[in-house]
Amino acid sequence: MPYTFTLTTTIPASPEEIYQAWLDSLAHSEMTGGAANMSEQIGAAVSAWDGYISGRNLELVPGERIVQSWRTSEFADEHGDSVITILLEEADEGTLLTLEHSNVPDEQRSYEEAGWQENYFEPMVAYFTERKRGAAETSPPKAAPKPVPKPVPKTAPKRATKTARHAKRAAGAKSKRAAPQAKASPNKRRSKGRGKTRRAAAAAPPRNRVKPAKRKSGRGKRR
Repeated sequence: MPYTFTLTTTIPASPEEIYQAWLDSLAHSEMTGGAANMSEQIGAAVSAWDGYISGRNLELVPGERIVQSWRTSEFADEHGDSVITILLEEADEGTLLTLEHSNVPDEQRSYEEAGWQENYFEPMVAYFTERKRGAAETSPPKAAPKPVPKPVPKTAPKRATKTARHAKRAAGAKSKRAAPQAKASPNKRRSKGRGKTRRAAAAAPPRNRVKPAKRKSGRGKRR
């Protein structure tokens, strides 16, 4: 009598990446290690593991859900197709994959016990881990962020102007104090010289003037 079982695992990839890889022939082959022929069309025939698995797409919801009919070369003619339903949900470490496998022949328990784990889940984890490592090695280093200039306060220009005015005034005061005295003009020099002469003459002691002797008249007295 057929039975149904459910398995879960976490894959280090996004739901979209797993969905695309599962339905891509080349990616499915690389992911599992066996040749696969997959399609993204509902109703299209699919196969995996070098023809060991065959089936058909029954329902496809991008990034969320894959439903396929599934039978192996070990199914007898009286066995109907089994059905796999893959649900993809985002998780902290990637994607939580939930697999429900229904209408499985009762005597074929290997799929639940180790078949899916060894032939799909473990190879898928290794495949996506290797892809992430390769992407990290080939990606260019991120450029250092440019420093953001600090905004200049609006009052800065006024302060700078006041400072410049104070500096200008201080420079003018220094220049006035340090400026040499202008040379006196020739007229001023002469007036200064006369003033010195007059002051010197006034300070000198008065000289005794000698009265000139009266000349005797050559004329004789009248007799």
